[in-house]
Amino acid sequence: MKAPSESQLLLFEPWPVRERVSARARRIRVDVRPGGEVVLTIPRRVSRDAAWRFLEQSRPWIERTRARLARTAPRPAPALRWDGSDTIPLRGERAALRVDVVPGRRATVRIEDGAIRLKVPTSWLGQPARLRRLLLQALRAEAHADARRLLDEESARLGLRYAGLYLRDPRSRWGSCGPDGRIMLSLRLVMAPPEVFRYVVVHELCHLRWRGHGPRFWGLVERQLPDYDGPYRWLRERGAELHRAIPG
Repeated sequence: MKAPSESQLLLFEPWPVRERVSARARRIRVDVRPGGEVVLTIPRRVSRDAAWRFLEQSRPWIERTRARLARTAPRPAPALRWDGSDTIPLRGERAALRVDVVPGRRATVRIEDGAIRLKVPTSWLGQPARLRRLLLQALRAEAHADARRLLDEESARLGLRYAGLYLRDPRSRWGSCGPDGRIMLSLRLVMAPPEVFRYVVVHELCHLRWRGHGPRFWGLVERQLPDYDGPYRWLRERGAELHRAIPG
């Protein structure tokens, strides 16, 4: 079993930095969380001095990213009412969210005709956390089917092989490509327009060849998806809507 990551909060003028030492990380990484916190991930075998030099070099990017996040910070998300009046995005369209009571039966979800219909026992009414979990489980299944299809199509076009797929619901990223070739994707991508989902899949697959975000990486993305700039901007400008749609 690999050793767990260590974390501590340090001061890096003018912001606090969450420093993480990770046995799994292969390279130094700087992330800016939606609330503005800066996270520095240091691989176990990399010196702390080298990591902080990298952090200092990243200062212009950090400043731009924090400013952008401040401008686009989402408003407090309204809670779902679960009374038949809610709609949520699904593949770029608004889908009605219905809750039907089916006494004495187990909970199920059906997605058809522009609606997401939850059929639940009477005891589930008034339990929004339980309804939310059921909804996210249904979206996860839809996202998995779409992701598998897109990964198979795009990896074949690229001539690359990915090692596996897993879905999560992270707040700060839409996907990642692990050093073992496994692709992580946000289940909420199924709520975005299909071209946005495709862009994230292409983006992560291209990391199988180029790990960083240099010119060769973006050149490969553009060759695979010449109009990637539109989906890229959609995520930057409207991606927060996917989290606002199902808060919690």
